Amino acid sequence: MEKPLKTGVLGLDEQGRFLLEATRGNNNFKIVAVADSDPNLAQQFGKLWNCAFYDDYRQLITQNQLDCLLVSAPLHTCAEHLKTALKKKFNIFRMPPFARNYSEAAELAKLAQAEGVTFAIANLNRFAKPALAMHNFILQNPAEQFFFILAGAGTKKKGSDPFFEWRGDPVLAGGGVLLYDCWEIIDQIVQNFGVPQQVYCVTGSTAVDSMQRQYLTEDSAIITMKFNDMLCGTLLAGRAVDSLGKTEQNRLIAQGLNMAIRIESNSFEITGKGGEMLKREDFEVDYLEDLRKAVENFGSYLLRPDEADSADKNPLICSAADNLKNMAVIDAAYLSARTGMPEQPEKILKIS
Repeated sequence: MEKPLKTGVLGLDEQGRFLLEATRGNNNFKIVAVADSDPNLAQQFGKLWNCAFYDDYRQLITQNQLDCLLVSAPLHTCAEHLKTALKKKFNIFRMPPFARNYSEAAELAKLAQAEGVTFAIANLNRFAKPALAMHNFILQNPAEQFFFILAGAGTKKKGSDPFFEWRGDPVLAGGGVLLYDCWEIIDQIVQNFGVPQQVYCVTGSTAVDSMQRQYLTEDSAIITMKFNDMLCGTLLAGRAVDSLGKTEQNRLIAQGLNMAIRIESNSFEITGKGGEMLKREDFEVDYLEDLRKAVENFGSYLLRPDEADSADKNPLICSAADNLKNMAVIDAAYLSARTGMPEQPEKILKIS
């Protein structure tokens, strides 16, 4: 594959515009087409980026032969079109979540593998400085044993926003706060501590009785996780603060035998047994910069794949295989919320 990569963008919402901006100045990509269901928005950004524009996702895919497709459009608007894109050998970079459920994610991952193309998810915590600080500390201190994890995540509910209108439909959205607002924190947990053996979940909604038929996805969730006989954890999720890289609630605490480590949206700290501060790092966190790094990793991997005999290795950091683990944890949590019993993500992973 040669650069620049002929690139299309599906969805020009706020995340889609960030995706476009993340390619600016990157010689690996050339934006040749954009699409959005809003014709005015599609035309505006088509002219701005001097490229073809469409108000139909299917037309963008069928009328172009692209190297890659950057996707922020909701799955219910484009899932079938993504399958067409994979069959046309388009490599796909998607804003999370991966899919609405594990079956949909596994189908997309299998199709990408069968067609010999790449499907990546923009797990920005893999590039964010606080999360990297925690991950590197855990890798560099394998002897430290952790026995409890406490995590929290959430965003502000915007009831009048059309975005939340479709998110209120469990068929269209696939889920609520757990799927959409906890993706990054679940990815951090799985990356650092592995897939839990069991998860138990309860969920809640702020919708009053008269609204139940209009709004059926959850606004809050509590998940307890058992990883092994020593390590367990709790994730608290709720729509509470602003989102999209501004003041998003995102924290993870891991308590070990000798210390506790903690990350928030812009800091990493280590405290000793007595609660004394051993280390604290504060970071300037930039959502767009983290997205640029993720897009750069995707492009570099496509242009210079990681080969065993290659001196220039470019491993894909956010592969579909990794994200199937996240999807299995989320599916197990939703299953547990329905059954009222602990469920095993590993059983869901075995489906694929």
